[in-house]
Amino acid sequence: MIVSYVSMGIADLKEGSGFLLLVTCALAYGSTLIAGSASFLVAFNLFPSFMSADDIQRIAAAAGNSVSPYLSITVTPLLDTLAAVLFAFIIGLGISSMRGKEIGDYLYNVFKELSTIIDKVLRVSIIPLLPLYICGTFVDMTRSGKTFVILGILWKVFIVVIIMHLLYLLIAFLVSGSIGKKNPFMLMKNQIAGYATALGTQSSAATIPVNLQCAEKDGISEQIRNFVVPLCANIHMAGSMITITACATAVCLMNQIPITYGTVLPFIAMLGIAMIASPGAPGGSIMTALPFLYMVGLGGPDSPLSAIMVALYITQDSFGTACNVSGDNALGVIVDTIYKKKVVKTDA
Repeated sequence: MIVSYVSMGIADLKEGSGFLLLVTCALAYGSTLIAGSASFLVAFNLFPSFMSADDIQRIAAAAGNSVSPYLSITVTPLLDTLAAVLFAFIIGLGISSMRGKEIGDYLYNVFKELSTIIDKVLRVSIIPLLPLYICGTFVDMTRSGKTFVILGILWKVFIVVIIMHLLYLLIAFLVSGSIGKKNPFMLMKNQIAGYATALGTQSSAATIPVNLQCAEKDGISEQIRNFVVPLCANIHMAGSMITITACATAVCLMNQIPITYGTVLPFIAMLGIAMIASPGAPGGSIMTALPFLYMVGLGGPDSPLSAIMVALYITQDSFGTACNVSGDNALGVIVDTIYKKKVVKTDA
């Protein structure tokens, strides 16, 4: 899905593909850094007023209660996410810049037909099964008791995090609507289906088909939405960054671990790059973050504090994912406006 959509999205940009790729990556990374920084500043100043050191022990007791599946089939991907994104970049940029000059249409047609096949698979098998997958996710969280134990202790923390997600989206759509001369509240209304799908799947990658439909309602041109939505599903992690930064700050404060913005900024900067490999599975972002938690004093992936971080994050992972994918279309409006004004030079 990533290879077909991103490569064709870039290949169909007959002009300015390299420029638009650079702009999109810069917007996505900048958005992620700003979101993480704002999350730390809010968490550091607000969380100490409603947390206690005793909370950590009760959370730890609930961290390992997940229900085991009766049958699990592991399918090794042909490419990991990072390799797929890089491969799609190379193929898309190569086709876009060389087609009709140094190469013919053969490779373009191959990836065009691959994209058609992936569309068919998603439409026939993946999307109809999403409700069943969503049901299973919530059954596991409810039966294991993790959600209610953690929410019962840190419900104020989670409310603050969710409010930060919503404020981020409000600001993102206000900015993108202003730049693209579109009604920001209509953009937010168009995003409801994508937000709801991400809430259930907890996966940015799984939400791509629905998010493409939301982007179409936003009036984003086809070549831009086919390029930006799959790409940003893999590189734009503002919602996950808000959650991880807030959870890490909360755990540090509860354990009296010194934490400052100077400590957190390198963590955010590194994680913004590392999480490119994370959007395919629920909880992928926090699992990607585990090797970097030492940067804020929480130890390695096997430390008890890491297990608590996973428990805190997974409980409301769906809201971070929904924030991620909704922010993707806010960026898409900006990139589409730049494409129309700076590349093809038409009225936006």
